[in-house]
Amino acid sequence: MRWYGPQDTTGLDYARDLGDPGEYPYTRGRRPIDTTSSWIQRELSGEGSPSRSNGQFRGLIAAGATGVDVIGDTATMALIDPDHSMAAASVGTTGVSLCRLADYIELYDEMPLDRITVSHSLNAPFCVAGLNLAARHHGYDAAQVRGSVINAPIYSEDCGYATHMPYDLRVRLALDTITFCVKEMPKFHSFVEDTYYISDGGLDVVEEMALGFVEIREVTRRLIERGLSVDSFAPRIAILVNCRMDLFEEVAKVRASRRMYARMMREEYGATDPRSLAVNISVHTSGLTMTAPQPVNNVVRGAVQALAMAMAGVQAIEISTFDEAFRTPGHEAHIVALRTQQVIAEETGVSKVVDPFGGSWFIESLTDELEDRISNKIAEIERKGEISVLAEDGYFRSILNDGMSRHARAIQSGELRQVGVNCHTMPPAEDTLLRDLSESRFAPDTAHIARIRDWKSTRHPDRLAHALAAISQAAKDPEADLMAPIIDGYQADATQGEMASALRLGYGLAADPFAGKVVRR
Repeated sequence: MRWYGPQDTTGLDYARDLGDPGEYPYTRGRRPIDTTSSWIQRELSGEGSPSRSNGQFRGLIAAGATGVDVIGDTATMALIDPDHSMAAASVGTTGVSLCRLADYIELYDEMPLDRITVSHSLNAPFCVAGLNLAARHHGYDAAQVRGSVINAPIYSEDCGYATHMPYDLRVRLALDTITFCVKEMPKFHSFVEDTYYISDGGLDVVEEMALGFVEIREVTRRLIERGLSVDSFAPRIAILVNCRMDLFEEVAKVRASRRMYARMMREEYGATDPRSLAVNISVHTSGLTMTAPQPVNNVVRGAVQALAMAMAGVQAIEISTFDEAFRTPGHEAHIVALRTQQVIAEETGVSKVVDPFGGSWFIESLTDELEDRISNKIAEIERKGEISVLAEDGYFRSILNDGMSRHARAIQSGELRQVGVNCHTMPPAEDTLLRDLSESRFAPDTAHIARIRDWKSTRHPDRLAHALAAISQAAKDPEADLMAPIIDGYQADATQGEMASALRLGYGLAADPFAGKVVRR
């Protein structure tokens, strides 16, 4: 334990390093205080069919949520259809099952897309195409739709969002998605750098943000090389960060990241629009900190993490729920997490002040320290060579694997204390609070599998074949846009899995990356 004083902030210049909230370099917040609202309050949602998930969304909105966050199930994230042999045992169990345009239309049915933000943990090009068409189907102007989608081409194959596509194709799809949204959906954040999912295996805050900035920098360079003005797309870049249990470190991380981002965009990429400099940061609190033993403790962990991020001034919060160690959130867990946010917003007073830690000798010193360490890590990575080569050679995978191993060792040795796991434990017979709710499971949605299988036999074969051929042909041409044929594909009743196969064929790869794999149940 130590204490901090004026000697720890001797080099701090208020105008240069902090600024008022809403002023460059945005260390203290991207906008000045707004007494009419707090952060967007949402919870990760999606389970079973699109219709069932739609009911989840509407239930949360009725309970006071001001946004929704959609996550796809394993098959959806892997770009295979629910009737694929590898998908049958898990359809709808870890998120919503989505594969066709009708699914997106059903998912957003009666959703107030003109009033709420819709965020997505889905594959970006297919999500954006589906959302665009569904919004228009329901009578909304897609150009007015607000929300976001994770767009992380560098690390997706190493972090559970594997699409079994080569690096160049993943990056190309990311760039085409962003370019499409610049023109067609200008209020939508089409480039969310998700540092949560790359870090929640065990990376520390420096590794988390360094890898995030490396990807932002690479995608930004690629978009500028395409001829896009940085101010045309940078206002719609966002970062979805993790939040662990070290409250002060997490607050300082967010403050340092805002400052680093603003300086990078202005000094390196020439951005002049203030919106390009003030990055939107949201948070998904750490699932890794949520434990299977004593799940009731997870309510406290979620509250502490959400409070930290409220004080850090993030734009949206979603809490990993008390059943996180077992499943995607159930109804009761959703309500507890949402009510936790509402109690913090309505009862604690944190919504009345921006950057309450500003000026703290400790927080300012820690913010400076993290900025230096993150910057040094970025430089270290970029000195190693081309990002594409590092990704293909497994460099980033090694960082992620090392983080997981390090975290496991810290838990096992007791270096990292975790109540209920390696300290303050109790016999299983006494560990009953919230356990029945946490351990309840949602069975694979076999009815949805049958529905998709039956629907496929009703499609127009020539129209479908033409659409898929157009996708493969576009993929073969490195200058061709891929979003237009994907949108046409949805309209021709092509599925996400079929379109992904067509893209792989265009790159000379096997259509089905799982062909010949043995299915074990």
